Amino acid sequence: MSAPTRGDALRNVVFVILVPGVVGGLIPLLITRYEYREIAPIVAIIAWLFIAEGVGVLIYGVWHFATEGRGTPAPIAPTRHLVVSGPYRFIRNPMYVAVGAVILGQALLFPSVAIFAYLFVYAVLVLVFVKVYEEPTLSRTFGAEYAAYRAEVPGWFPRRPR
Repeated sequence: MSAPTRGDALRNVVFVILVPGVVGGLIPLLITRYEYREIAPIVAIIAWLFIAEGVGVLIYGVWHFATEGRGTPAPIAPTRHLVVSGPYRFIRNPMYVAVGAVILGQALLFPSVAIFAYLFVYAVLVLVFVKVYEEPTLSRTFGAEYAAYRAEVPGWFPRRPR
């Protein structure tokens, strides 16, 4: 794996700001206004762990898209190679799960029915997008390589490394 090209790196930064930044950051902010509510300290700790883990996995996944895949997660600038390293060794959809973890962390920190409803809608839309668009597109683009990867690596719940 080599360093990303300047163009791939820039496209990935723009993607992170525009898509996960809006979906996992701006929209939860607009919903919750980050209004403080009394929560148990352990809940706050768990919430921050979800947020930190989500952000870390997201950055790690995007880095692999730029370095290994030579592209971005965005359909308008897809990778030229199937990405199967980094967090993709354990789960096929780590960035969707990572953004969900960030939203869940915020839902725990700033609890409201609206933010939990948003998390549910996010999960449903992601599942539909993956089934209707992403998996068929990856199958057409990468053929047997994606079929083998899909057979080996679970989609949503990480597996232990072998």
